[in-house]
Amino acid sequence: MKKGVIRPGHVQIRVLDMDEAVAHYRDLIGLIETDRDDQGRVYLKGWTEVDKFSVVLREADSAGMDFLGFKVLSEAVLESLRGELAAFGCEIEDIPAGELIDCGRRVRFVAPTGHSFELYATKTQTGRYGVGNHNPEAWPRDLKGMKAQRFDHCLLYGPNLDKTFDLFRDVLGFDLCEQVMTPDGKRVAQFLTVGMKAHDIAFIDHPEPGRFHHASFFLETWEDVLKAGGDYFYPDHEPITWDADSAQRAFPHRLDLITGNSV
Repeated sequence: MKKGVIRPGHVQIRVLDMDEAVAHYRDLIGLIETDRDDQGRVYLKGWTEVDKFSVVLREADSAGMDFLGFKVLSEAVLESLRGELAAFGCEIEDIPAGELIDCGRRVRFVAPTGHSFELYATKTQTGRYGVGNHNPEAWPRDLKGMKAQRFDHCLLYGPNLDKTFDLFRDVLGFDLCEQVMTPDGKRVAQFLTVGMKAHDIAFIDHPEPGRFHHASFFLETWEDVLKAGGDYFYPDHEPITWDADSAQRAFPHRLDLITGNSV
């Protein structure tokens, strides 16, 4: 049952060297730099994204993911989901509007895998970069690198996949579209979507909590990333199941541009 979560909205990534990271995400991946704040964080977006940013880079001593945010339909939905998260037993932190530039208040919570997630309803919309909404051009003429269109999803490692699945399904309204099962029936990988994409977030079973594998970005053509692919999902579809000894075949068909560090 859908609960009002729209899509992945932003990810804050810890990087070891800001200059090198900006050159990678902006000049190679092709994201658009939109702002910097007094904490030294750099804000970026894909050119088709209407919100002001989807990626925030923060320089730190260790690489990884600080948090992944999902956008919800309204402030009323945000408040309702806050209550459901608390009832589920999640640790809740209220982040005031403006802590991220031009973003409204956020509700942060920790999943059983040890990862921090947050929900928000409002963010300044700057429109699609270089084209607008009135008599738009097909694409901007000054894009760099791989011309990434949008932030797509994250792959995360951690324990307690079953409890995390309950959280994302029952509280946030995600669907399970693919999974990897062991012969004894344990789910060791799960791919979850809140819409019709192949997945909006994926989890791999791992004993250490809170691990970050990659952030992924959508590219327009096969030529952009040599060969890639994907699938679609509707709520009445059965999840695709991969046997653990065949799991390596589950990953090459993804339209993934792996840009994060495995930490």
